[in-house]
Amino acid sequence: QVQLVESGGGLVQSGDSLRLSCVVSGQTPNSMTAAWFRQAPGKDREFVAASWRSTGYTYYADSVKGRFTISRDSAKKMVYLQMNSLKSEDTAVYYCAGDATLILSQVRNSGAYDYWGQGTQVTVSS
Repeated sequence: QVQLVESGGGLVQSGDSLRLSCVVSGQTPNSMTAAWFRQAPGKDREFVAASWRSTGYTYYADSVKGRFTISRDSAKKMVYLQMNSLKSEDTAVYYCAGDATLILSQVRNSGAYDYWGQGTQVTVSS
């Protein structure tokens, strides 16, 4: 059974950095596409970043490109999201997600991911 557990959220000021971590159990991170999504109050869950299985090729939402970096450490079974130059609009609950079989066209689609963490709150004060 695959389980994902996020950590690292918190309250920061605009311009600060934060690194989110996601520990993966029951699956090797390289064997699945790993992604981060976020959901702000009253809004739909939105794609943030993904790392494609086996190749590790990365994809980003336009709103975070150049500021956020997704990475993974298979030896530690971890997936990370480094967030720099945080803005108030980045405030949301951030979710780690994974799936071993989705196709490339689905990488930004939350409905395509089978495995989800419980979420970690990130609050950016302006």
